[in-house]
Amino acid sequence: MSPIPRFYPILDWSSFSDEHALLAAARELVAAGVQWLQYRNKSGSARQMLAHARALKPLASETVQWIMNDRADLCLAAGFDGVHVGQDDLSPESARGIVGPERWVGVSTHNPEQVAEAGRGSADYVAIGPVFATSSKANPDPVIGLAGVQRARELTSKPLVAIGGITGANCRSVIEAGADSVAVISDLVHTPGKSAEEFLRVLG
Repeated sequence: MSPIPRFYPILDWSSFSDEHALLAAARELVAAGVQWLQYRNKSGSARQMLAHARALKPLASETVQWIMNDRADLCLAAGFDGVHVGQDDLSPESARGIVGPERWVGVSTHNPEQVAEAGRGSADYVAIGPVFATSSKANPDPVIGLAGVQRARELTSKPLVAIGGITGANCRSVIEAGADSVAVISDLVHTPGKSAEEFLRVLG
């Protein structure tokens, strides 16, 4: 598997007015040069999610890794490259059993105990957050700050993805705190291509 890139954009369906806007944002991100894209849909049906995923997949060349949020079964059905699960979803081990050894499995964590557990499991990378206050979740977990990223770095040798309220202005500090990558949702909504270019420039 290739290393996780420093910039990890997430396409959250709740941020878009319709499928056209979702696909347009994906095209802009691909054109900007992103290497990973996660599709996230917390409210749609499996049928809708699969339709979106199958529309998204052809927009990018083989250099882009597509990650499905939550649904290991839809990851396979859409031909995505990996799945990302949360604390209330399938366990990383169960997800691994579905997607196999060749696809990515990531897991969200929100405190040191969860990070340590994820570090012992079969996930390929561990996400930690929210680092800063975020508007992308209705009931977000407590903010961990840069100190939380530093603590997570001490607890696992796996690639660490930080998420939550990360912007072009603060992303560098998150990497310096120990994260290998920053996942971004809200800061990409209005001008996805331009914002992605800025993140890629700052993160090098």
